[in-house]
Amino acid sequence: NSLTYTNDLPAMVVAVARQAGDTKLKVASVAYPDFALEDHWNEGTAPSQLRARRWNHVVMQQGSSALPASQQHLRTWTERFGPLIKASGAEPVLLAVWPTQQRLFDFPNVAQSYKQAAASVDGLYAPAGDAWVRYGNYAELYSDGLHPTPMGTYLAALVILERIRGIRPDQLPQAIPGYSVPENTVRRLQEAAMLSLQQNERKPGRLEVP
Repeated sequence: NSLTYTNDLPAMVVAVARQAGDTKLKVASVAYPDFALEDHWNEGTAPSQLRARRWNHVVMQQGSSALPASQQHLRTWTERFGPLIKASGAEPVLLAVWPTQQRLFDFPNVAQSYKQAAASVDGLYAPAGDAWVRYGNYAELYSDGLHPTPMGTYLAALVILERIRGIRPDQLPQAIPGYSVPENTVRRLQEAAMLSLQQNERKPGRLEVP
């Protein structure tokens, strides 16, 4: 949804990959305002694209999904997409996002929700929200209390790239493609992403669910 298309996260992933010398990565995106995975299933474009060609990874993201009912909803629809993703030759990736700025206390629940969803399909866990927590300066990451600034999008791109291509944040240039950000700030973003990746399993085991 808009957490992905704001600042064009897929394009950011490609641009950062190019910084690392990866010239082969290609992406496609299906993202609509305020969409959950159920909405994508019912709208039909995402399932159609999965059936139409082969993929390597399919990154899934919806809202924070922090409340117990929302956690169950995320797992249910992740499991619905799982067989279709694997039939396309791809590995599922759950991009753990962030709560609204008014609900910072929900970060642990968001992480639990996305870890459990990843575990339910033997998928990868990309801990963007946890990287936000480790960076800590939320005023630099939220643009409007929900959507990311370019720095917030950059953190998401870093964790995705490490999970799907093995590109380590601490081996990248200290520059955000297309944006003017001080090198020391970029370094702190990379350090936050690296720490988050080190502290979170690539493929989480099942957790106790609400």
